[in-house]
Amino acid sequence: MKGMTLEAVAKACDGIYHGSDGDKIKEVSAITTDSRQIQPQGMFIAIKGARSDGHAYIDSCYDKGALCCISEQELPGEKRPYIQVESSLQALKDIAQLYRANLDIKVVGITGSVGKTSTKETIAAVLSQKYKVLKTQGNFNNEIGLPLTIFRLTEEDEIAVLEMGISDFGEMTRLTKIAQPDICVITNIGLCHLENLKSRDGILKAKTEIFKSMNPDGTVILNGDDDKLITISEVYGKKPVFFGIKNTAGIYADHIENLGLEGVRCRIHMAADNAVQTENQTENAAEDFTVQIPVAGEHMVYNAMAAAAVGEALGLTAEQIKTGIEGMETIAGRNHIIRENGFLILDDCYNANPVSMKASVDVLDTAKGRKVCILGDMFELGENEKQLHYEVGSYLAQKQMDVLLTVGALSTSIAQGAKDYRKNHAGAYPCSVHTFTTKEELIAQLPALLKQGDNILVKASHAMEFPKVIEAITEMTQE
Repeated sequence: MKGMTLEAVAKACDGIYHGSDGDKIKEVSAITTDSRQIQPQGMFIAIKGARSDGHAYIDSCYDKGALCCISEQELPGEKRPYIQVESSLQALKDIAQLYRANLDIKVVGITGSVGKTSTKETIAAVLSQKYKVLKTQGNFNNEIGLPLTIFRLTEEDEIAVLEMGISDFGEMTRLTKIAQPDICVITNIGLCHLENLKSRDGILKAKTEIFKSMNPDGTVILNGDDDKLITISEVYGKKPVFFGIKNTAGIYADHIENLGLEGVRCRIHMAADNAVQTENQTENAAEDFTVQIPVAGEHMVYNAMAAAAVGEALGLTAEQIKTGIEGMETIAGRNHIIRENGFLILDDCYNANPVSMKASVDVLDTAKGRKVCILGDMFELGENEKQLHYEVGSYLAQKQMDVLLTVGALSTSIAQGAKDYRKNHAGAYPCSVHTFTTKEELIAQLPALLKQGDNILVKASHAMEFPKVIEAITEMTQE
């Protein structure tokens, strides 16, 4: 790893180096917090977790060929190199910051209340048309996951596309210090993590901490249809690049054609003044283009516009941007279409908040045939959590949903919202509503409730473990 000698690492994390002078100048080959993934000449950072203490695995890491370990404890009699620190977690972040600074690479940082992952996937698909790109995998977007993603970078990588998730004030400040983004993308300011952030203004304040350690000469890309983000007039003396459907001042989309679960077609208009001045030349702004986004939901148009803005900022042509968008693939738990066992399943069960829940309902509403919503509790919504669940149910009842199945104590409010809307609106679509306390109770009743050919949305907060519901549907023996 470039510049990652034991001496440099010890200095970066303010640690005490124990070992020979000869080993001090050696570079580590890789860095991990998982003893099972240690590589020869790699470094293991021992972190105390809720379930296990990494310090218990230090000896096994040396046995596997580790060059050095980071430890909060003194290791009496240990002859092999180690660095003693006050906090291994802080050391993890400090070392990642050092490694990021050592690399000549562009970083795209992505945050927002909804759509971070799908936007990350779209941006990475676009940039891959011109550059070697590394992107965040899974949910590695927090103060442990982000450093581990940084450590995956090599000198061959040209761009890192990093998702950055938070739940409290100050977290983004620490994340952006590590990532040092050249381009910052904020998807929207919605209702999530209200327990800590209290309001959308609080969410805006916390998310925009991403600007604190960004490249001052970098680019800020914002959703121009978001009433909070549109209030940001400049960052480090530069105007943001806005994208939107209603707001046509920057990059915008029109001629939007919903293709149901097969995706969305639209025309994206590029902003001529977004051309980027590089060291060697001025890149031409990309031209307008028509694109078919292969993922369902009109909200994907926003992801495509964000990706187009990033692509243009980094010198891609309209054809490269279009090809990247049209070639993107869905991932499990994120608007992922599964056709199995006679069902079409919309797997969006990685996480949920009121905005994303309603968006997923909109996607399912475009399907042809019987539509079934399997919805679970949404967490971290603060004191208004029941009302926010209730509003999702009321919203759902305004669509043409045939069956609503809810799981969990909070989701009974979704069911009640749907029932009340039907009761108060004579012309409401006749949706059959069923509530369950646990997913096990739901799974036991699925054979009786589902029919061949059903279109099924499965969505809840991550802690509800709804992938088990997906698995049960795909393996179900129908009555």
